[in-house]
This record gives sequence, structure tokens and C-alpha cells, in this order.
Amino acid sequence: MTYSDFGTLRVTVADGVASVAIDNPPLNLLDARLMTDLDAFAARVGDDDAVRVIVFASADADFFIPHGDMAFVDDPSAFASLTIGADQDSRLNPMQRLFERLRALPQVTIGKLAGKARGGGAELLQALDMRFASRERGALAQMEAPTGIIPGAGGTVYLPRLVGRARALEIILGADLIDATTAERYGWINRAVPDAKLDAFVDRLARDIAALPDGVIAAAKAAVDANFTDPLSALLVQNTLLGETFARPAAAELTRRALANGAQTRDGERELEAILHPRR
Repeated sequence: MTYSDFGTLRVTVADGVASVAIDNPPLNLLDARLMTDLDAFAARVGDDDAVRVIVFASADADFFIPHGDMAFVDDPSAFASLTIGADQDSRLNPMQRLFERLRALPQVTIGKLAGKARGGGAELLQALDMRFASRERGALAQMEAPTGIIPGAGGTVYLPRLVGRARALEIILGADLIDATTAERYGWINRAVPDAKLDAFVDRLARDIAALPDGVIAAAKAAVDANFTDPLSALLVQNTLLGETFARPAAAELTRRALANGAQTRDGERELEAILHPRR
């Protein structure tokens, strides 16, 4: 299969590994264009027997995916009407459907984090099988609460399975930017790797997994997944509660205030927590 027709993804395949660089300037926002490309890529690669491992990284040195596009606050119907994950449960919102498609891929999926990932970017990483981050530059946050909503793309479902209930509440309600060393200790990522060694480490692991005998990857994933119940019911609860918080006036007001104060600009995104928490 070929993967050269995506406007926001740069995909190369070698030795059974698909390397996906997310490239959606100026900030790699998870907007309609990127979501559509990720959905189409996942639908295609799921049937590609030549790909056994997928590594998601970023072409932006500062940001993996900073978060979902805040512009949807002024046109929520545009978000709801996105035809993403058409084969997933229609009761889920488009971002949930996309991440469930990624989570269900038969390949091993790995996230390589060398910058910041907040909100939907952090949730995308949570939907993958493994996550590795630059010790010096990697950082994650669920930044939705200060904008008046809760994580709405799996963060309240995937994250507690990784870090436990208490730490998930700390991450979601505290909305702090968590450095890679702390994220490793919490279990949010597999490892924090020295920045100079991150590429080589992930490349070696991906190729080792891709070279395993036929059937081993599928058996390992199925055996491990048997320990966890299907997250659909939890995602449906999340989607309902997201809708309730999003419908309150504070959500639109706080999001517009964040945008007016520099959110979704490169300088603003570097210090987004200061914008979202003006009392700090």
C-alpha cells in the first residue's frame, strides 16, 4: 500500500515498521484536517500485512499535538458532524471514534514524544500500545478543566488504566504540565529516554517487534487485552458528561479567553498553563 496522499502525515515503511510523522503546521493542532488524515491512515494500515509496528512522532520540535482545535467552541456542530471513524459506535464523538480505531489496530502502536502533548494529543498517545518520551523535552497535560470541560477523547477512560484513579484525578483537575520523568514514574509513559537516544531506542524496539514470528504480536495483544473490559461504556459516560460541561456558559467563555490571551499561537502554547491558570 501507499501512504503518500496525506496532507498532514509523512509516512515511510521499512522492515515492517510504518513511521508516521505528524506534520500539520503551524502547531500540529488536532483539527478536522489532521483527524481526517489519521482516520484514513488507520483504516488503510489496519489491512496492510506488510506493517507490523506503527511509530507515531511529530515533525514539530516543540509539539507532538498541543491539543484539539479550540476553534470548535464557536461551531460545535462542525465537530459533531465530522465523518471520522464511520465504522465505530455512532454514540461516540468523532475524536473518541478516531482514538478507538487507533486503539484497535492489529499492529503494535508506539508514540514517540519529543515535545509537548496536551488534551487530545495526550489522549491520542494514551490510545496507543506504548509511549516513550524525551527525558529533557517530553511533557504531557490534560488541560481541559481550566476551560470548563473534562477530557473528551478518552482521557477519563484510558488514563486511569495507566496511572490509577488518584493520579488521573490529579492530572485532569490539576491540569499541570507533567514532565517526562514524572510521567514515567506515574506510568503515563513506558520510559523517559535521554533525548539523544530516543530515536535509536524506539527504532530498535520497533524493528525487534516487527521481526517477531508470525502470530506472536496478535497473541500477545489479545492475551494482555483479556485483562481489561471493553471501554465502550466508559467512553459513552465520558461523552455524556463532556456534553454537559461543554453546554455550560463557562466553557465557551473560558476557551475564548484562552484564545484571546495567546492559546493556539506558538509562544502561547509554550506556556499554556500560565494562560489557563491566570492566578498562578
